[in-house]
Amino acid sequence: MIWLKLVHIAAIALWSGALISLPALYVQRAHVDSTASLHRLQALVRFLYVNVLSPAAFLAIASGTALIFLRETFEPWFSLKLALAGAMTAIHIMTGQVIIRLFDADEIYPLWRFTATTVLTLAVVTSILTVVLGKPDLPALLPDAFGEPGALRRLILRPQSLSEIMRPIP
Repeated sequence: MIWLKLVHIAAIALWSGALISLPALYVQRAHVDSTASLHRLQALVRFLYVNVLSPAAFLAIASGTALIFLRETFEPWFSLKLALAGAMTAIHIMTGQVIIRLFDADEIYPLWRFTATTVLTLAVVTSILTVVLGKPDLPALLPDAFGEPGALRRLILRPQSLSEIMRPIP
């Protein structure tokens, strides 16, 4: 399991680093003066997205999913971490959309968008690190039945009143 955790941490580091640094390359689009330079920049950005960023994201998510089943993590902080990982995935998808449109004729990536994207990505990555390393004692926002293994079967097979669903399984 230690090797899987090492792979997960390395993939997260690579994914995070690439998401944080790619917007700096987008800004260079406005400073390219020749067609050859534009094609080189476009090739570099697409290479990084397709061959570095996306495989790292896939590996991070796949190894993280495997770790969920191996570690059986059912804590409220972990739900927050998964929500933040979902935000990181949304940033990843928006990055791909930017890359597709950025190299069309007369497109630029404004400095304000670079700043906003970088700050948002840094905030999400920092939040994930804070939650994972701190493992804060967060209150459960959902009823206990939603966090218990096997509770779905109990809820589906034997419909109960709302008060019975909310009580913990003995």
